[in-house]
Amino acid sequence: MRGSPGIQHGRCPVPWKRKHGFALRLAGCFLSVALAAGFVVSFRQAGAESNMLWIVNGLLLAYLLLAPRWRWPAYLATGMTAELAGSTLAAGHWKINLLLTLLNTAEVAISAHLLRRRSLELPQFTESGYLLRFAGFAILAGPAAMGLLFSVLAVSLLHGNPVSSFLSWVISDGLGTAVTTPACVAIFRARLRTSARVANAWRYPALLLVITLVGFSQTRVPVLFLVYPLLVLVLLRMGIAWASLGALFVTVTGSYFTLHGHGPLLIAKTLTSAAPIVLLQIYIASGMFMLYSISIALDRQKATERRLQQIVSLHHLVTENSRDVIILADFEERRSYVSSAAQRLAGWSPEELLQYKSLELVHPEDRPRAEAAMRTLRSGMEDVMVECRVCKRNGDYMWVEASLRLVRDPVTGVPSGVLNMVRDISERKMAENELRNAYHAIEALAVTDPLTHLANRRRLDQFLTSEWRRGMREHQPLSLLLVDVDHFKPYNDTYGHLRGDGCLKQIAESAMDVVTRPGDLVARFGGEEFAVVLPNTPNEGAMKVAEEICVSLRQRRLEHRDSPLGYVTISVGCATMVPGLGQHAPLLIQKADDALYAAKRNGRNQVHNADAGHAVAAISQAS
Repeated sequence: MRGSPGIQHGRCPVPWKRKHGFALRLAGCFLSVALAAGFVVSFRQAGAESNMLWIVNGLLLAYLLLAPRWRWPAYLATGMTAELAGSTLAAGHWKINLLLTLLNTAEVAISAHLLRRRSLELPQFTESGYLLRFAGFAILAGPAAMGLLFSVLAVSLLHGNPVSSFLSWVISDGLGTAVTTPACVAIFRARLRTSARVANAWRYPALLLVITLVGFSQTRVPVLFLVYPLLVLVLLRMGIAWASLGALFVTVTGSYFTLHGHGPLLIAKTLTSAAPIVLLQIYIASGMFMLYSISIALDRQKATERRLQQIVSLHHLVTENSRDVIILADFEERRSYVSSAAQRLAGWSPEELLQYKSLELVHPEDRPRAEAAMRTLRSGMEDVMVECRVCKRNGDYMWVEASLRLVRDPVTGVPSGVLNMVRDISERKMAENELRNAYHAIEALAVTDPLTHLANRRRLDQFLTSEWRRGMREHQPLSLLLVDVDHFKPYNDTYGHLRGDGCLKQIAESAMDVVTRPGDLVARFGGEEFAVVLPNTPNEGAMKVAEEICVSLRQRRLEHRDSPLGYVTISVGCATMVPGLGQHAPLLIQKADDALYAAKRNGRNQVHNADAGHAVAAISQAS
């Protein structure tokens, strides 16, 4: 939009700080390195041969560790220029300062290269592994490499002691890096942003400032031991950045007062002139070690808390959205945890279910099965599954599947309880019942004659074989009646097949009216033939049943014009056997069939006894 200052050429304006951020960081690097170099060099001039901490290298190394590798040349050039300018302004020996600046810059480059071989790798001083690498490369390897070169130059140019020159370089640079780099990294990362928590803790850094000034400025009241606890308080209340800034303040204040002949550390001057500075270095290095040791422990604790919070959130997510009820109980059946799914599943709130023992709500008929599952778990089985009915809050029962798993103590491994995952299977049980009923119905259809609803030939064969075996075991007689309709073909021709089907149904009903024992079977043998199996029935009883069937049919008076009597009659063959070894059920069928054909040959409308060898003529004059 023309005239709109916020949008130009269709793009949003880049913030000024972001646009010139790199230049600002280079300027900050130049100023901080120059001031640090001038500060330390001026103090060294005041302390003569003292080995004061060389914090310049640590400051420049912090910039490199946080910057992309491709920008290292710019930072190294800026740092080298700033160090040369600051040290020259403080001391004036530019040639010596140039030589020392080159050595310091090379030392920082070596340390940075060894510590950060990949561009995306950032310093992690709260990790023990990175701290070991930092100590090995930045505190020892880099200073030692340049210390050797400095000792050679000191001997050749200044005729100094190579051992003392080497040790002086390594101690001052190593301790300076150890104190400054982690502190500056923490400060640069945190940017010392204020918050309500930091603002409320202002008294701790203020008290640290007062105690540090009082402790290093006089010797009457020994209060330096209070600096460490205050640093820890600042760390705990305000974070590592403010604690590192406090440690830098202690370093600068202690160096100033010690080099100017004040403070309790001067008591060590009776040993050597450099002893107070060495003691100060040990004091500051110990404080930094303490801070970062505590910081590592705090970070691990925070990581553990975050992990626990994630686990709690995941547990809450799973339990709140799971359809299954999760229950934790001990072996005394006392529940200690019930998930909220219980209310959706059965209407019970978790608080209500905690008042009941594990098996109290199980249906009395299913309780023995549930108790057996609990005994199985107590015996050492890891998991078991049981299906049972449980009481809902409204008093109804529902089918559930309980997956029980043994819970062990994480320390001792001793079984301590049971984890129960309860799932609603009411619909599944209903489907299983429907499927079972359908199966039984199909099974019944498979063995039922569709016309007469009697057992069919398949069921007859199964039943006869089963009863034959039982008769063999018990040595009991087994009787069989074969029934055939007299003159049935002329009946169909005269009255039609539908009337013929009705006739067969009437004969089936007549047989069922007589055969009422639960253990007997009436079946359709095929066509117009029927069979009646009478277990544990002697021949006399079978003959009586056959005669009663004939009488029952005569009483129905089913019209049949082509029959000599004018109504439908039947012929029956009766056979009885006690099953024995080497014999089979078809033998009984054969005997009954022979008796049936004998009855037909003798004039029909009669019962023929295969065992007696004679026929019982039907009464033709029925009232």
